[in-house]
Amino acid sequence: MSAGGAPFVDDYLAYLLARASTLVSDEFHREVAAAGLGVSEWRVLATLSDGRARTINQLADIVLAKQPTLTKVVDRLEATGDVVRGESATDRRQSLVSLTDAGRARVAPLLASARRHEAGVLARFGAEQSALLKATLRRLIEEMAQGTQSPQ
Repeated sequence: MSAGGAPFVDDYLAYLLARASTLVSDEFHREVAAAGLGVSEWRVLATLSDGRARTINQLADIVLAKQPTLTKVVDRLEATGDVVRGESATDRRQSLVSLTDAGRARVAPLLASARRHEAGVLARFGAEQSALLKATLRRLIEEMAQGTQSPQ
């Protein structure tokens, strides 16, 4: 217990972020599992749903997975016909992963469900506080990714 009587983690940023992420994600991740996908597979399909092809390294960074793990995920999605690999026009050593029509059809209902789920979570806070929360998290991510931790 900390001096105030509450456990340290109750006021520790990393714990609060992890706990919030788990609570927000678990319900939706059950829908992902019911659709026959793992969380990493869902994240790949959702990322590629914007129509832009990406390298394995780009996908790994976005979906929060290590490159070797992501390669296996893409292999599975390729085997089910949800994604295809193509050559990069600028670097022949890298392949670009993109969504197939089947992948688009598979991810579309989950994207709609994810939007509904997010709206339900954010409805508790109202539009202004929700926008502030997202903006704050984006800034935190940007600052930490750049390695700058300047307090303001």
